[in-house]
Amino acid sequence: MGSPTKNILQKMSKAPKMIVFDLDYTLWPFWCDTHITPPLHRENGHVYGADGRRVQTYPDSPTILRMIHEDPRIKLACASRTEASKIANTILRLLDWEKFFDYKEIYPGSKTQHFKVFRELSGIPYEDMLFFDDEDRNTREISRLGVHCCLVPDGMSLDVFERALKQFSQTSN
Repeated sequence: MGSPTKNILQKMSKAPKMIVFDLDYTLWPFWCDTHITPPLHRENGHVYGADGRRVQTYPDSPTILRMIHEDPRIKLACASRTEASKIANTILRLLDWEKFFDYKEIYPGSKTQHFKVFRELSGIPYEDMLFFDDEDRNTREISRLGVHCCLVPDGMSLDVFERALKQFSQTSN
């Protein structure tokens, strides 16, 4: 028997075709350009900065990413405006999360550009996308494209994920 969230994904009549996550303060509780000291390394299954501090993620983030990755109906992407794209990509690699993402747009600038790339590469319309971000300005900007957005001021959790999926299913045509 799977987790309740996995069952929600499987039972959804209208699932998003793409789910997109911001990184900083959405999947992990820090800004990678100011809170992380490179070089990073992996040791005993954990990621550490040069200062010896362990790189933490929100507890439910790995479970959520794995569930989405295992659902063949849904593409997974990340969109980050960080100035520290090299550090962000290194964190994804060392956490062994790169394998989950079909698309990654990690560079400064408007997230509208990130979503244009996702649409062009995937062929998935904006209205079939669900986006999670901790910043209101980003969710406002991207919702204007027709993307379903979920503001996550306290980071990702299974509860937030389930509520957003239900809302997507109820408001999608």
